[in-house]
Amino acid sequence: MVGDEFLMRTKDGLAFHYRKGQGVTVELGAQADPADEGLYLNGSVYAAAASINGFYPLHASAIAIGGQVVAFTGPAGAGKSTLIAELGRRGYPMVCDDTLILSTPAAGPIRALPGHKRLKLTASAFELTGAAQQERVAQTIEKHYAIPAAGTITHILPLTALFLLAEGRQAAVEPVRGGACLRALQDDHYTQGLFLAANRPDRAERFAQLARLAGAIRIYRFVRPHDARTFSANIDLLEEHLHEFEGADAAPAKTRETSL
Repeated sequence: MVGDEFLMRTKDGLAFHYRKGQGVTVELGAQADPADEGLYLNGSVYAAAASINGFYPLHASAIAIGGQVVAFTGPAGAGKSTLIAELGRRGYPMVCDDTLILSTPAAGPIRALPGHKRLKLTASAFELTGAAQQERVAQTIEKHYAIPAAGTITHILPLTALFLLAEGRQAAVEPVRGGACLRALQDDHYTQGLFLAANRPDRAERFAQLARLAGAIRIYRFVRPHDARTFSANIDLLEEHLHEFEGADAAPAKTRETSL
């Protein structure tokens, strides 16, 4: 990342170069899997381009509810995509999977841009959620693409809440307050590294960024055991808390916002 440019090369022979205002150039090496091109374009390259253009990338998957966005973050394997697939089965359209791009103006609401990644699930996630399975993601990735059951949002909506996914013996939804909110927003995922490399904020600027996010949205911790036997009951508990974001016109809103 140098100025308004981003260059990335993979060990499999793919190369991507983004320059602000000029788009992306892709070099596909002889040994590269063509399926990987879209994965990187909609992942690392997308996050880098967003960062260079002043947007904020967050390692999160998200749904729409009542004209707002609720996001879920956690490390790889935390179950973000599985959760989105199950909530889609329950009527909540997907906003993004794995990479959430935010508009964070100095004043006004934080807004979430619709994602470009397709939903990807493991075999066990398909069994849990009953999602419609499509083609395999790539030769080296043991996942298949899935169709979000409630469709996918294609327009910008305000972000209202972020849930941190954690594993525990007992399912619970807990509010996160104070300094814990700032810590929760400092993910060590590559998206944060790209944002910091593109913008190079000093400590005061970084604190102001995190405080702006923490002050504009509600943050919760969703703790649950990784046990297929309690999966449905865990999501039932989460959905009880999601109802507070629905508003009076919740049912019509789900239908209006769905784009298949």
